[in-house]
Amino acid sequence: MTGFPTLLYKEVLRFWKVGFQTVAAPVLSALLYLVVFGHALAAHVQAFPGVSYAQFLVPGLAMMAMLQNAFANSSSSIIQSKITGNIVFILLAPIAPAEIFAAYLLAAVARGIAVGLGVFVATLWIVPVPVEHPLWAFAFAAVGSALLAALGIIAGIWSEKFDQLAAFQNFLVMPLTFLAGVFYSVRSLPPFWQSVSRLNPFFYAVDGFRYGFFGQSDVAPWASIAFASGAFAALSWLALHLLRRGYKLRH
Repeated sequence: MTGFPTLLYKEVLRFWKVGFQTVAAPVLSALLYLVVFGHALAAHVQAFPGVSYAQFLVPGLAMMAMLQNAFANSSSSIIQSKITGNIVFILLAPIAPAEIFAAYLLAAVARGIAVGLGVFVATLWIVPVPVEHPLWAFAFAAVGSALLAALGIIAGIWSEKFDQLAAFQNFLVMPLTFLAGVFYSVRSLPPFWQSVSRLNPFFYAVDGFRYGFFGQSDVAPWASIAFASGAFAALSWLALHLLRRGYKLRH
């Protein structure tokens, strides 16, 4: 095997070997969100016509799980390799920066989609959810996971210890995820906060993914995929730039 498929295999195996922790645990967390919020707010919220609140929640929770786990996969792998020192074996191997980036990215996307699929399957016995546009749903699952995977690579490279990575996740990823319309439609917000929400690239991933299920969304799916893809391209360029420079990787 050449460098790229070997590194990709290693990264996929890394999360799959502990699937109970990396896949099953996030699925359980999403189920708990669905049970608690779906029961507490079902009688008070109807985001889309003809869609119950519990149904509305399922795509949002699945996308939230995908975003958070894609970020966690790439960021934790890089920071662990830096702290343990084995990042040197990747840097010394004849692997181009683009191949390193692609391996970490694809492995994180694989974990994100696996978790998202697990959430969807696990929720079927609680609330059935239609899938009116499966290609749109898959497209946003891939773009959303890739967006956070690229951000995770940047966070892993920038962080020098786990505390810094935790701060990155707690003060950036978590707030942007929760404020991306997972639990509500942005149409229910005042005009100012609707405008603020539209600056959040995570919102477009969540809203577009929800369109794949119900054929309804707050923003046209073409606009959402364009905005999310643009954000992914910008983060990918930055991550590749840092890898080529060896920023905080070569001492």
